[in-house]
Amino acid sequence: MLTFAKPKRVAIAIFSFSILLYSQVASAAFTPLRSKKGMVVSAHPLASEAGISMLRKGGNAVDAAVATTFAISVVEPFSAGIGGGGFLLMHSEKTGEMKALDFRERAPLKATRNMYLDAQGKVRPNASIDGYLAVATPGTVAGLYEVHRRYGKLSWQEVVKPAIALAKDGFMIGDAATWRFLQTNQSRKQLIINNPAARQIFTRNGEFYKSGDKLVQRDLGRTLTAIAKNPQDFYTGKIAKAIATDMAKNGGLITLEDLKAYKPIWRNPVCGNFRKAKICSMPPPSSGGVHLLEILNIIGDTDLKSLGWHHPDGIHLIVEAMKIAYSDRSQYLGDPDFVKVPVQQLISPAYAKKRRQEINIDKARPSTEVKPGNLNSPCLPISPSPCPSNESPETSHLTVVDEQRNAVSLTFTINLGFGAGVVTPGTGIILNNEMDDFAAAPGVPNAFGLVGNDANSIAPRKTPLSSMTPAIVTENNRFRMAAGAPGGSTIITQVLQVILNVLEYNMDVGAAVSVPRIHHQWLPDELRVESWGLDALTLENLRRRGHNIKETAPWGNGNAIAVTADGTLEGAADPRSEGSPRGW
Repeated sequence: MLTFAKPKRVAIAIFSFSILLYSQVASAAFTPLRSKKGMVVSAHPLASEAGISMLRKGGNAVDAAVATTFAISVVEPFSAGIGGGGFLLMHSEKTGEMKALDFRERAPLKATRNMYLDAQGKVRPNASIDGYLAVATPGTVAGLYEVHRRYGKLSWQEVVKPAIALAKDGFMIGDAATWRFLQTNQSRKQLIINNPAARQIFTRNGEFYKSGDKLVQRDLGRTLTAIAKNPQDFYTGKIAKAIATDMAKNGGLITLEDLKAYKPIWRNPVCGNFRKAKICSMPPPSSGGVHLLEILNIIGDTDLKSLGWHHPDGIHLIVEAMKIAYSDRSQYLGDPDFVKVPVQQLISPAYAKKRRQEINIDKARPSTEVKPGNLNSPCLPISPSPCPSNESPETSHLTVVDEQRNAVSLTFTINLGFGAGVVTPGTGIILNNEMDDFAAAPGVPNAFGLVGNDANSIAPRKTPLSSMTPAIVTENNRFRMAAGAPGGSTIITQVLQVILNVLEYNMDVGAAVSVPRIHHQWLPDELRVESWGLDALTLENLRRRGHNIKETAPWGNGNAIAVTADGTLEGAADPRSEGSPRGW
C-alpha cells in the first residue's frame, strides 16, 4: 500500500472545504431521478422516452436498450447510428450471469496494412478519417438483432417502431442539441456539403439547422421500416446493395461479400474485484475493460476516501496509474481474433502491485519514462505471445435497468462527428470512419492522440481497437450500478471516475456524473483538467510534483444508474450535454 506524506493542516482544511462545498453544489444541482421499477438513461430525452415506453409495455432491459439505440441513431445522427457499431454488456439478476456482445465495425476484405501510407511510407493526412476509404463494415443492426433475438420479450417490429416515427415525422432540435449539432457540423462542414446525400438531409440549401428547426429524415425512416420487416436487408437485401454500389462508385472498399459475412461476436466479459464490488466491462477488441480494471488494481487498497475527493495525493496516484495503463494499451491491445492479447496478465493484481511500485508519490514521471510492462514476470498467471502486439466525443452511451434489475450498458458510435461524412444515397445511413481506430502505422497517433502498435495494425475482417467501456457493477451477484460514456480516449477515465465517485466517495449518481474530472492518456504528456475543476492550491501542488496541466473546456457525456440501499433506482445523465433519465 502506498503511503502519503501528511499535508499541512491549512491544506487539509482547504481540501476538506472544497470537497464539502462541491459535493453540496453538485447534489443540489444534479439530483438524480429516482424510480422503483425501471429506468433508461441516454444522451437524448426522446431516445430515453423510446426506451422507457418498452418497459411500460412489458418489455425487458434488452427491449428498452434496442429501442433506445435505434432512436439515438435518429436523434443523434452526428454521434452514433446504424452505419456504425459498438459493444453491449448485460447482466441477468436471476442468474448473476454477465454477457458481452461485440458488434463493432470490421475492416473490409480489401483492406491492407499499408492502405493509408504514401509512397514514402508516411501516413496520408485524413485518409483514414474522411470519405469512403475510411468506412469499416457496420455492425449495429446485426448486434441489436442478435441480442433481441436471444433475450428480447417484445416483437422486433415493436422495438424499432419509435425510431421509425422519429425519422419520418421528425423532431425539434433543442438548444443543447443545436450546440452539439452545429459544433459537429462546423468541424465536418465541408465533408457534409461535398456529399450530396448528406447535404440534402442535414442542411437547408447549404445552411445547417438551428434551434427550433424540425429535422425530418424520410430516407432513414424507410430504411428503418425495411429493417423492422427484415433486419438482414441491411446485409443481404436492397440496403446492402445500395451501400455496396455507392462504395464501388466512390473508391470505398465495402462489398456485398463484406456485408453478408458480418456477424456479431459474443465474448467473455472482463471482470475484477474492487472493494466489495465486482466490476465487469468489455474485453478486447475494446481496451476499456482491461484498462479500467488495471487502473483500479493499481489504486488497490489505497484509502482514497480518507484523503478526500480530488485530494492531490489521490489525483497523483490515479494519474500515474492512467499513464501506466495507456502505455500498456499502446503495446498489447488489439483484436483477440488476430493477436494474442495478454488480458489476464494486464488485469492481474500481481501485475498491478508490480507497476504500483514504480510510482513515486512525490513526483510525476514523464511519459517518456513510462513504458509498457514486462509481462514475462514469473509472478504473472501466464506468459504473453512472443508477438504482442480510438473513438470520438460523438460516440453515444445508454444505460437500462428493468423491474427485475436486469441491466444493459451499451456504447456505440460512428466515430468522428458524422462519421466519414458519407451518406449512402436513398438510405439516410451515415457511414462510420472507424478505420481510423486502427494504427495506420506503428507509433503514429490517430485522431485522438492514441498510439497503437502491431497488435492494432490493419487486416481484412479485423476489428479496430476501441476505448468503449460499458460497465456493470454487482455486489454478491446483485446489480449495484451500470455506467458508460462517449468521449474517445477519455472514455476509460470517465467511467473510472464515475465508478470511484459512487463506490469510493459515496456520491449519488447525479453528483458522480457531474463533478469535474481529469484525464491522462500517457501521450501526449499532459494532465487534462476541466477549467475551474480544481482549486488553485491543488493545481499548484500537482504542478510542483511535475504534472503538465492543461485546463480545458468540460468534456464527456456519460450516464449511470445505481440501486440504493432501499432498492430504489437512481439515474442521471451528464449535465454537460442534453442527456436525460426516464423512470417508470
